[in-house]
Order: sequence, then structure tokens, then C-alpha cells
Amino acid sequence: MVSGRHLHAGQPIVDDADTIAAALGEVCIPALMCSMVHLTGDPAWIRGDIRPQGIFLNEYQGFMPDEMRAEARTRALGAIIEFRDSGGVLPPPPSRELLHEMMTYLAVAEVPGEFVQMFLEDLELVDSPATAADWAASIPDGRLATTPVIVIGCGEAGLLAGIRLGEAGIPYTIIEKNAGPGGTWWENRYPGARVDIGSHFYCYSFEPADHWTEYFSRSAELREYFVAVMHKYAVAEHCRFDTEVTAATWDSTAEQWTVTIRTADGSVDTINARVVISAVGSLNRPKLPDIPGRETFAGPSFHSSRWDPTVDHRGKRVAQIGAGASGFQLAPTIADDVSHLAVFQRTAQWIIPNANYHRAVPDGDRWAMRHLPYYGRWFRFLTFWPGAGLSMTNWRIDPEFDDSDGLAVNATNKFSREMFLGLMAAQVSDPELLAKVTPDYPSSGKRTLQDNGSWLACLQKPNVELVRTPIERIVPKGVVTADGTLHEADIICYATGFRHNDFLWPMTVTGRNGVTLRELWGDEPSAYLGMTVPGFPNLFCLYGPGTNLAHGGNLIFQSECQMAYVMDALRLLIGGNHTTIEPTPEAHEAYRAAYRAEIDQMVWSHWSIRHSHFKNPDGKIHTISPWPIPTYWQWTRAVDPGHYGFG
Repeated sequence: MVSGRHLHAGQPIVDDADTIAAALGEVCIPALMCSMVHLTGDPAWIRGDIRPQGIFLNEYQGFMPDEMRAEARTRALGAIIEFRDSGGVLPPPPSRELLHEMMTYLAVAEVPGEFVQMFLEDLELVDSPATAADWAASIPDGRLATTPVIVIGCGEAGLLAGIRLGEAGIPYTIIEKNAGPGGTWWENRYPGARVDIGSHFYCYSFEPADHWTEYFSRSAELREYFVAVMHKYAVAEHCRFDTEVTAATWDSTAEQWTVTIRTADGSVDTINARVVISAVGSLNRPKLPDIPGRETFAGPSFHSSRWDPTVDHRGKRVAQIGAGASGFQLAPTIADDVSHLAVFQRTAQWIIPNANYHRAVPDGDRWAMRHLPYYGRWFRFLTFWPGAGLSMTNWRIDPEFDDSDGLAVNATNKFSREMFLGLMAAQVSDPELLAKVTPDYPSSGKRTLQDNGSWLACLQKPNVELVRTPIERIVPKGVVTADGTLHEADIICYATGFRHNDFLWPMTVTGRNGVTLRELWGDEPSAYLGMTVPGFPNLFCLYGPGTNLAHGGNLIFQSECQMAYVMDALRLLIGGNHTTIEPTPEAHEAYRAAYRAEIDQMVWSHWSIRHSHFKNPDGKIHTISPWPIPTYWQWTRAVDPGHYGFG
């Protein structure tokens, strides 16, 4: 265990009994019971009758009855007061075996032993493997300085890269096209923009999460988080904001990258670096629909990620084109402020219920995260485990299952469909509207959206219209659909997504022998483990091809896996006194073939899904990971030198 007082051990408890009791009235009882094991050293807290009765994504009380939760609070109050009055000294930490038992308690199922280490490291309940700072200390003076790194992008992945490189003492520069960090959370400022992964999991594992004000934070708070982390780890001094990378070219003679940048005033410069880490993400280049007449509209129009705050939408007629993840959040937020809202939706979306989606974190819960030992860690586990993507069974197309109607891919998938449809039907009384919002493809086949009822309630407001008729053209006065109807509008917002399949667009990345990534990839981008490409030495892609997540985990967790791998590659590169590292063609091809074989069996590849930003023009998927979360975590723990060539 980490020496000294652990980062997550909790701040001293000095509050009176009434304050503590009030806080306990607002906490997650399953996480509280695990915290009590740390506070008292007694495993009986998780071995008695007070225990979760079930588990579901974003349900925080384990379906415990009220009287059980009340009893837990009463017992915990006495233990906390005794702990406070005795000096607040924690007993020895739980053993690995007891920590495993605590996971099983929260999961309401046995947590397989092979997954335990992943959770222990993510929760920081055990010492992590040797850090980059550890191995950097053994490298001769001066060698680190000969390996400068350029990081492209300062979203969550690029910021993480800066933190890890800084810890190792490797010189680095981050080039970011925006004026600040956070990537998609810096850019997306439309009304209602928020994360759809629980905030206490959607953050760096090494940063306490007691500051969140909502269980699913809005973009402004996420921006503040990334800015704070940037300053805490002194990353800002390495950043060049309002600067865009336009090209990166490998110089085989000098064995380094020449990176071309363009500043906000249009001036162009070049920077040389031994290593390039791409952290550009895939949700940062807006995709505008190819609709005839788009440029003729007389009023303001913009993409949702470029929301114009100077345009007053109140009392106006708004046409929202697109109802995916962004539109799903936007429409309910502005519906009461506009005179009329027409939502144009090409494909209906599956909805998973989430009562906590717009819920503020109560003061008592925040108190517990700050003061009760490891409470926040166990709450993180509770938000991680139900969506941990431990297996791909639920997403796999069963060849024995009759999917001729295109509505389900296996028995579990059919059950999910029927459950979701039942929940939707309970909220919609109009049969015509219900038909419009019912997807015609298997559940989970596209991005599943979370909701606490606001979306379907919005669509039933008298001033809101859901339009499923295809758009024919845009005219100065509004939107004309294929049936000839003119939907008049004062403002058009395009909630039409991003160029998700165009990795590293619009940069030109040129490797050995003058070959560009675009020429090599075409519409089928591929990288070994989603990170490295033969012929492109010392280039690492975070959030590269085939690493987007649609079945569990979250992208910050994925970035931590990938950056751990990159740092191990740099250990081999610098520690071995090499100048280049790149994957062998054989390793890449074996991985590419394995990826293709897996992804083609998954629900996202199903024939019934015609409109999906996951698919390329040929209907193939090269963006989503088909691997269980623990599998990819295991693969990225260390580099296999046999899969790489060194120069």
C-alpha cells in the first residue's frame, strides 16, 4: 500500500453528530459499507444482512429497501463518531483477498479473479507497477533530453500524455488548435451538453472525484476540471494553444519528425521531434450534412459543437437537424424557450433509463467522498462495474439466432429490446409518436442514449414536432422535406455529428518512403492495438483506429491504458539507446486480421444498421473496439519487444 496517508483515505472528520447524520442520509449505502471496512478494519460490514439486492447501471443504492438503508446509516453513524473521537487513525488496510470480497459485495456477483488487478489499480487500492519516473531514473543523464515529444491535441488524452511525459522528465510540447484544454468539452457548449458516463468514473483514476456537482457533469464543469488538472501538473507551460498541426513528415536521415503548425494568425512554422503522439480524438471535426441549399438559409445556422451564444433562440422557431447524442441533449433543454422546435431525425435511437442523468450530487454524498476513507473509490467501482465490458457475449451476433427481421442479434439482445420498448411505451401515449421513436435495428447497434424521461417528454410538448420524413432541401425560410412540406425556421442547428471515420483528418502524416497515412489507410484505417503503424516510426495514436468504446468502460480509462503502453514503448526506445521503434508488419497484420474477424461478428456490424457513423462507406467498421475491457487492459500493460523493430 502507498506509504503515508493515502490520497483517498479521506480528510479528517471534525463535524458534529447531526452534520454527519445528515450527510449519511444522502450517501450511496453500498459504497458506505465498504468504506466502513476501511474505517474500522472489520469485514463484518459486508458479511451481514445489509447488502445490495441487485445492480444496474447508474443505480446507486443496490435496490436496498428503505429500512435496510436506515439501519446501515444508524450503524455507520456510531462507527464514524467513535473513529472521530479516537483520533481518526485508520487500521491496517484490507488484504487483497478482502478487497476482492468487497468488489463481489458491490457487484452482487463473484468478480472473477483475473479482473481483480485491473480494478485494484484503477481504484488505486494497491501500488501501481513501476512508474515512468522510476525507470527514467536509471537512464543516463542527457538521454531523455534527446527524445523530445510532440503531442497533438490537449483533450483528455493529450493532457494525460503531458502528465506522464512530465513525470518521466521527457521534454514535450502539446499543440492544441483550441484556446484551452479539454478537447470536445472545450468545444461543445450547446445548451444541455453533458457527459453520458458517470462523472465519478469519467475522470482520471489518479484524481479524486469529490468535486463533481452532478452525477453526469455538464460541459462547463468538465472544462473547469481539465483546466485545473492542467495547472496542477504544470502542463500549461508546455502547451501551444490556438495552434493547429497541418502536417507531420518523417525524416529518415535525421530519424525524427518534422511537424508543420499554423497559428491563429495564419503564420506557419515547423518543429522537430523524435516522437509524435497523436491525441486528436474523433469528435472534434464537425460533419455538416450534404443537403442542397444549405448555404441559402436566411437566418443563423451552425453546428451544435459551434453553438453561437450571441444568437438568442428564445421565442424563435428552431429547426434541429439530427437527434443523436448531441441533439438528444439539446432539444429538451431549449424546448421551453422556443416558440417552435422541429426535430429532424433520420434514425430512432435506443434509450437506456437513467434516473440520475440530470441529478445534482447532494451535499452529503460530496461530504462522504471527502471524508470517509475510500468511499469515493468504491463509488467509482459501482459506476465502473455494471458497464465494465467484461465480456462481448451480449454484443455478439449469434449465428443460431433468427435475425431475419433485423431486430435482434441474440436472445439477450432481444430481451433488452423488449425491456427498452416497454419503458418507452410507458412514457408515450400517442401511437404515432411511439412508432416514430421505435428503432428498427437491434438494441446497442448504435450509440445508446441515456435519459431520465426528458427526451420523450420533450417530444410530447405542444410546440415540439418530431419529423422523420427525409429532408429534400433547405431554402431561405427553412427546411423542405420529401413530402413537399416547408418547415419554417428562424434558426437551424445541425446536430449531425462528426467525421468519426476520418482519423487524423485533415492533417497529412507522411511516413517512410513518402507514404501518407491517408494513402495507406483509405477507408480502412488500422493500427497495431489501435496505436502504432508499420512504416511510421515513433508515431503513437491515442484513440486510434478500432479503440472507440461502445460496450463499456470510458475513453479516459482507455487513454490511461494506451498511455501506459506508450510510456513502456518510450522506456524501450530511450532505455535501449535506440532512435526508432515501429511495429513489425507481421504483428500489425495479425492484429488487423483478428480485429476484422471479431468486429464483423458484433452487433454494430449488423446488416440492418444502415445509417451509422461507426461504419465506413462500404458498411465496414474500423472505429469500435471489439475487445473486452480487461483484455485490452492486459494487452496494454507492457510492450512485447518481439512485435517491434528498433533502429
